Amino acid sequence: MDRIEILGGHPLYGEIRIQGSKNSALPIIAATILHRGVCVLHNCPKIIDVRYMIQILIRIGCEAHWEADTLVIDASGLDSSDIPAEYAEKMRSSIMMLGSLLGRTKEASIPHPGGCVIGKRPIDLHISGLSRMGVDFRESKILEAKAQKITGCPVELPFPSVGATENLILAAVLAEGETRINGAAMEPEIFELCRFLKAMGADIQGEGSPEICIRGVKELHDVEYTIIPDRIVAGTYLCAAAATKGQVRLLNPPKGQLNALLTIMRQMGAVCRQEDGTVVVDATEGTHGVALVETQPYPGFPTDMQSQLMAALAVADGKSTIREMIFEDRFKAVDGLVKMGAHIQINGKEAVIEGVSGLAGTMVQAEELRGGAALVIAGLCAQGMTYIENRVFIDRGYEDICRDLKKLGGNIHSRDS
Repeated sequence: MDRIEILGGHPLYGEIRIQGSKNSALPIIAATILHRGVCVLHNCPKIIDVRYMIQILIRIGCEAHWEADTLVIDASGLDSSDIPAEYAEKMRSSIMMLGSLLGRTKEASIPHPGGCVIGKRPIDLHISGLSRMGVDFRESKILEAKAQKITGCPVELPFPSVGATENLILAAVLAEGETRINGAAMEPEIFELCRFLKAMGADIQGEGSPEICIRGVKELHDVEYTIIPDRIVAGTYLCAAAATKGQVRLLNPPKGQLNALLTIMRQMGAVCRQEDGTVVVDATEGTHGVALVETQPYPGFPTDMQSQLMAALAVADGKSTIREMIFEDRFKAVDGLVKMGAHIQINGKEAVIEGVSGLAGTMVQAEELRGGAALVIAGLCAQGMTYIENRVFIDRGYEDICRDLKKLGGNIHSRDS
């Protein structure tokens, strides 16, 4: 199997630029099909999930090609609303095609989405919200959706689901009338999707707040847009700095999006500075545990950073507790961390971490994207060699994690079988 090999025990030092955001790029790519023309996306991350999404677009009649880190999409030739199972079943974000296909063609046929197995991620909020807008659904192995017309209306979300918020926005952009989403997710990726759509001519207000108003327009126009830096990749490298007792500077941090993580890192004893548009985390004096970290929807501490923070806390002095409030099966990295010498106990939604003085390299397996990144962090601070199998999970969200960490002094390599 493809794997990552790490010779650990070396603090990370240096500066790094952060790739484009996975969680912004995927819904934006889905949104491009709302326009019968060309969209140019700069700083688009070359990750596996983006490549899957491109293949979906090509299979339904669009054209797409790369120019360096720029993705050019021409959706004028779209001629199908059937999403191919071979790609949809590999990635959760394929569900974003539901709202955009309904907006463009008034119908969609989508296999139930795949992706990382981190707990139940039902799409009932997507279906109930879109049903209010006039969409009829039929479910079996394939989710089939059809509407005579999409009509704007008030939609109340009982939980701020990112995916449901995105799908409702995508369906509403070309709908008749006004859609008002109450209880909308406030993640930066929602704001970015709205900003992209507005650049294409959509009429949206309230993005970044719990109430988003979309007034349907007749058509959109060509656009050129730059994807923001990835806040989870940025946070991963900051956690790696903390775990290895190093010092890392982010040259292009996502503005204002790391506050929850930086607050925790200060509680751990790391020195965090924001200067001249950069972010610096200095953990050279060591770190200590924190009483409680609880994952929450944005602007709270992100569930996507929970595993990486756990790896850093595993080698911090003292005791820490992480409470996972978003997904019920997001402790998949624990077995690998314990195998490397971490002291972690799971009790329902809580992980209790007793910091150890060091970890030992061994063979471990990535079981999902962020848990795989946590094992990389553990390998960087462990003594000896760490071998992480199933690199494909990590490649779903990181352009080249080995390249980036090498720039910071990590002794890390990828190996193909």
